[in-house]
Amino acid sequence: MTFTPRLAAGTALAAGTALLLSACSAATNSTDPDDSQNAADPATPVTVVLDWTPNTNHTGLYLALANGWYEDAGLDVTVIEPGETSGLQLLAAGQADFAYSVAEGLLPARAAGADVVSVATVIEHNTSSLLSLADEGITRPRDLEGKNYGSYGSDLETAIISSLVECDGGDPALVNHVPLVSDDFRIGLTQDQFDVAWVFDAWDTVRLGEVDGMDVDTIAFRDWFDCIPDWYTPLLATTGATIESSPETVDAFVDVTARGYAAAMDDPQAAADALMVAAPELDEQLVTASAAWLADKYADSPESWGVQDAATWDTFSQWLSDGGMLAGDPGVDAAWTNEFLPSQS
Repeated sequence: MTFTPRLAAGTALAAGTALLLSACSAATNSTDPDDSQNAADPATPVTVVLDWTPNTNHTGLYLALANGWYEDAGLDVTVIEPGETSGLQLLAAGQADFAYSVAEGLLPARAAGADVVSVATVIEHNTSSLLSLADEGITRPRDLEGKNYGSYGSDLETAIISSLVECDGGDPALVNHVPLVSDDFRIGLTQDQFDVAWVFDAWDTVRLGEVDGMDVDTIAFRDWFDCIPDWYTPLLATTGATIESSPETVDAFVDVTARGYAAAMDDPQAAADALMVAAPELDEQLVTASAAWLADKYADSPESWGVQDAATWDTFSQWLSDGGMLAGDPGVDAAWTNEFLPSQS
């Protein structure tokens, strides 16, 4: 499995009926009768849609499941993967309760009329980078002049690349955008299909650099926030209707999920182990290294996991609007809330 930014090239919410997705409930390790729900007080069913196949961005969820914490809180959590229909579409269609998503998807969805709200950011700051082989000499944005950028073809990509290069004194017109023919960045880079690509550090940078031992360079977005905005990717969303009708369920789910991510920060090996049990097809070496890399990236501290900042939302929303990537008013002030996070309640 290669984790790429494909789903992070957000577009407005599409119309249509949600596709039928296969689903499975994650088992827990709790067998203590004292932890079981009374038959007269059945657990509340909760469906969570991932933004991709299981990976280390989801370790808090899987660690909480493995420890039985959702069950202890009276929740029966089912995790499903997205198909052609995104998590936000499933939320809007009433076919899911929570979904992992991204800010560049949530804001256009809201502008198109979807009742979706971010209740936590999974990672405090954007961990995207532009990755290249070290012998290409691409160490800063203006070095992209004359290079081939492997593109997914999204407006967001073009805007980010152009902003970075121009801000660094380069000419964006001299960057060649070539279509990605494969999500396997190792093949693309070594077979000269492209010189540089957008990746997430916690997965492909770790995979290529630490696990595969390739000599790579990265231009981390977080080092260039004077040129481009920060934004939340991924985040955890629900609907305004769910918040209004079942605030106790939202509170319980967010509280336990925050506990899961705090535990993942404190013990990344336990987080990696929980993910491997849920998705044994993954590369264990990569999962272990990635969980360790993310341990201090999820938040400043375990206690502050999930907290979102108004300035980050406002700046990113305005940047999308100014760049013609956000049509309509997303009502950004109502697009997110921290009220269910244990550190804010």
